[in-house]
Parts: sequence; C-alpha cells; structure tokens
Amino acid sequence: MNTLYHFTLSFKLAFRNIISSGLRTWLTIITLALAFVMILFFNSMYKGWEYQGIIDQEDWEFAQGHLTHPEYDKLDPFTIESGHGTFEDNPHAIPVLIIQANIYPEGRMLPILLKGIPSDQQIVKLPTHKFKHSEAEIPVIIGEGMAQNNHLKVGDKILMRWKDNKGTFDAKNVTIEAIFKTSVPTVDAGQIWIDINTLWSLTGKKQEATYFLCDADFDQSKTGDWKFSSKDELLKDFYAMIEMKSSSSVFLYGILMIIALIAIFDSQVFSVFKRQKEIGTYIALGFTKKRVTFLFTVEGVMYALLAIIVGTVIALPLISWLNTVGIPMSANQEASKEMGVTIGEYIYPLLTTGLYLKTVLWIIGLSAIVSYLPVRKIAKMNTVDALKGKK
Repeated sequence: MNTLYHFTLSFKLAFRNIISSGLRTWLTIITLALAFVMILFFNSMYKGWEYQGIIDQEDWEFAQGHLTHPEYDKLDPFTIESGHGTFEDNPHAIPVLIIQANIYPEGRMLPILLKGIPSDQQIVKLPTHKFKHSEAEIPVIIGEGMAQNNHLKVGDKILMRWKDNKGTFDAKNVTIEAIFKTSVPTVDAGQIWIDINTLWSLTGKKQEATYFLCDADFDQSKTGDWKFSSKDELLKDFYAMIEMKSSSSVFLYGILMIIALIAIFDSQVFSVFKRQKEIGTYIALGFTKKRVTFLFTVEGVMYALLAIIVGTVIALPLISWLNTVGIPMSANQEASKEMGVTIGEYIYPLLTTGLYLKTVLWIIGLSAIVSYLPVRKIAKMNTVDALKGKK
C-alpha cells in the first residue's frame, strides 16, 4: 500500500510540475503527438493495404492455394510449353491451362498468355459465366488494363494464333465477351481468359492443366507429383513488399520522434540544472535520491502520456473517417499495375488494437529512456549543495 501511495504521489507531482511549465510543455506534447499520429497513420495505411491486397489476390488469383505441375515455373516462360499434364477431377480444385499465343489487334502482333478456366467455376471472381451466355464462336474475357493498353472493347473480334499439341500453328478470330476490372495486375496484363473446354478443343490437350485453383477443403495429402503451394506461400513476395514499404516510412516519422525526444531530453536537462533547490527540498522532506530520480523520470514519461492522449483524440477519428471514404490511389495505380503490384483504387487504413498498443508502448519506452539519461546525475548530488542551489 505504501509503495502504491508513493507511486501515485510521484505521478501527481510530475503532472503538476510539467503543467506549470506552460508553453514549453505544450510545444513538446504537440510535437510528440504529431509523431504519434504520423506513426499510426502510416502503419494503419500499410496494414489496410496489406489486408486489401490479401483479400483481392485470394479472390482473383490465388484462392486458397495452387496445385502446380512439377515442370511449370511461373517465373520461367520456357516451362509453359512442357509444364502441363493430365489430372483427375477434384470437386475442390479447378484446372487452369496456360499456353502461349499471339493476337493481332489493329495489325500489330502481341504475344499473350492464353489461360483456360472452367466457365462454371466459383472459386475466383473472374466473370467466367460470360462464356456460357455468349453467342460468339470463341468468346474470351480480358482485364481492364489489357483492354486500355491495346485499345480493345467488348464485342471486338481479333485474330489469335496458337500452337496445338502436335506443334502445328492454328488461327481463328476470338470475340471479347467481357472486360473485368481488378486491382490484381497478374490476372490482367498480357492475358486472355477462355473457357477451358474450348481451349482443350483448340489445342487437343484434353484434360490437361498447368495448375489448379484450390478451395479451403482441398486435401493437400493427395497431390501426387504435383506441387501444392498455400495461399501464404504465394503471397510471400507481397508480404515482403509491404514490409519494405513500411520500413521505408520509419525515416519520416523517426525524424519527428527524434525532434520530440530531444525536446524531452532538453526539458530534463533543464530540470536537473535549474531546479536544484527543489531537488534538495524533496530530499529534505524524506525522498530518497532514487525516488527523486524516479519522479523526474516520470515527468518525462508524462509528456509521452499526454501526447498519446492528444494524438489519440486526433488519430482515431481521422483514421476511422479515412477507413470509410478511403485514400485515393488512382494517381499511383497505373504505375503499380505496370510493376505488377496489387493496389486498389482506394486504400482504407486499418488501425488494429495490436498496432495501437505497440505504438503506445514504443513511445512510452523511448520517452522513459530519454527522460532517465539526464536525471541520473541526481543520484550523485550532495544534499546540502542541492538545498543551496549549487551546481
């Protein structure tokens, strides 16, 4: 009980002392609060980007994992021709067959990846149902980016050339049945999607697939020679990119933190050298030097606590509002798509309890360290000299 009383008394005295400092106190608090808000904003923005990116890539490309032919490597285009094989029907996985082809829009030759997928699939968001309702001989769907880059629109007929299973080239006109909008460029750029039954018929590669899109109930123990990659494995490059982007922002709010912590350090140094009589009085009243050191350290921590309160009042409504309306990213979206980066038209910041508490503890911890360093001198003071105000 006595310890709790001393602890409470130290906090009351610390609060009274920093409030009595007036403008200097509030300048320090505002600077630290600004750093706190910036840290929360940037980290919640990257958290929101990560959350959206995972959902989008799961919905459009990865599902709950891929089961890939052992000879296929998505990073090596030379494996496309040999990286496919026959498979057994599985209700929890849908086949995708990839072949290389060329299209000739407006007389230009454009190499593309022709991807076959079942028209009745429901694992990913690709509008494959359009194949069923089309009256065209060979209906296909493409992404918005592919359409814009090559001046294509719904209803256009373009000549497409491919190679069948015997190595013979064939060509026919295909009709663009639908153009879908997605934030995942890896299902859009340089790709045309077609009903897999039509692709089997065109190429003679009956019941063959390059990889499968698996749902949550897929049995990973029955893959044979095929390689299963979980959703998290497929997303590891995306995780690494988010981590890199997040780390690069440390420099920005690190500068603000340094400025704020320097202000706290300066206040503590000022306290030790200008409040000698006050320190001596505390000791004369029965405070041990350790308690006085703790009191002055608490004063520095109190700056952080008040800054966190001020910053929270600003940050929570701001981030909540941005989570509703979103941060426009249209200016960066095109460049991101060209680099193959998944980013939506809007980013919705996501502030989690863990992120908030981690930031709070980080700021309090740094403030405590910076506050303690200059007040260690109190333990070496002579009590009589302190009462006289001697340095």
